Amino acid sequence: MIIANYISDLLYRYDCVIVPDFGGFVANRVGAQVNNFTHTFSPPTKQITFNGLLKHNDGLLANYIASSENISFEKASTAISLSVIRWQNELQSKAVKIENLGSLSLNENKKIIFEPTTHVNYLTDSFGLTAFESPAIPRYQQQVKPLVTSSKKEVKTGIPVLLKYAASVAVLVTIGFSQYNNYQNKQQNEVFTSQEKELQKKIQSATFIIENPLPTINLNVVKEVNSFHVVAGSFQFVENAKKKVKQLKVKGFNARIIGVNKWGLTQVAFDSYSSRNEATNHLYKIRKAVSKDAWLLIK
Repeated sequence: MIIANYISDLLYRYDCVIVPDFGGFVANRVGAQVNNFTHTFSPPTKQITFNGLLKHNDGLLANYIASSENISFEKASTAISLSVIRWQNELQSKAVKIENLGSLSLNENKKIIFEPTTHVNYLTDSFGLTAFESPAIPRYQQQVKPLVTSSKKEVKTGIPVLLKYAASVAVLVTIGFSQYNNYQNKQQNEVFTSQEKELQKKIQSATFIIENPLPTINLNVVKEVNSFHVVAGSFQFVENAKKKVKQLKVKGFNARIIGVNKWGLTQVAFDSYSSRNEATNHLYKIRKAVSKDAWLLIK
C-alpha cells in the first residue's frame, strides 16, 4: 500500500491533507504566470507546501484509504503509522522522495525541508492545460513625420472686397437664425412645463384600486446539510447505539444516529456540522476532553 498515491488523489479535491504524527500537505492556488526570460506561459495551478505543525489526525486520509481498500479505519490508520515511521527513519540519512508530491529532507536544524514537484497540476480547473513557449514579438520604433510642412516664406494675398461683404452677410444670417431657434425652444419649454404640471396634479389626485391582487408566493428554502460528523462509535446492535446517544445527550452533545456503514454497524455522532473547519475544531476538543477515539466522517 503506497500512502503517497492516496495523498495525491485527495489533493485534487481538498486543499489540505494531514498525515497523522508527521505533517500536512497544503495546496495553494497560483494564477497563470509568464516568464519574460524564457517566454514561457504557465496555466493556473495548485502549489503544494508542507506544514510540519499539522499533525493531528482529522480522519480524512484514513477514511479514504479504508473506503478505497475496503478495510477498517483502524487498519488504515496502522498503515499510515508504518509509512510515517519509515519516512522518519529514512530522513535521518537521506532525502525521502514522495511520488507526485516532491522530496523531503532535513536541514541543519533538523527541520523538514520540502521541495514540491512541478510536473503535476492538482488544479482541476486547469485540466488539459500545459505550459507552452511563444517567441518574442519584435517591436520597431519609427519616427513619425509631420503631416503639415510650413514654408519659410509666407505668401501674403489680398482678400477681395466683395468676399468681405459676403462673409459679413453670412454672419448676420447665422445670428438671426440662432435667435429664432432660441425663441422657438423657449416657447416649447413653456408648453412642456405647463403640461407636466397638469399631469402631476392628475397623478396626485388619482386613487389606485387593485381589484385582483397578485397571489402570495411560497419560497422553499433549502436547509443547510451537515456533511461533517464527529463519530463517537460504531455499534453492531441498534439498542447499544441508542443508549450511546442518550449518554451523550446527558453530557450536552447534540448526538444522533447518522446511519449504517457498509459493514452493517450503526454509527453514532457527537454532533454534525456543515463546515469542515468547525467540525475539525470540535473534533480536537472532544478528543482532548471526552474521547481520544473520536474521528471525522465526511458524507
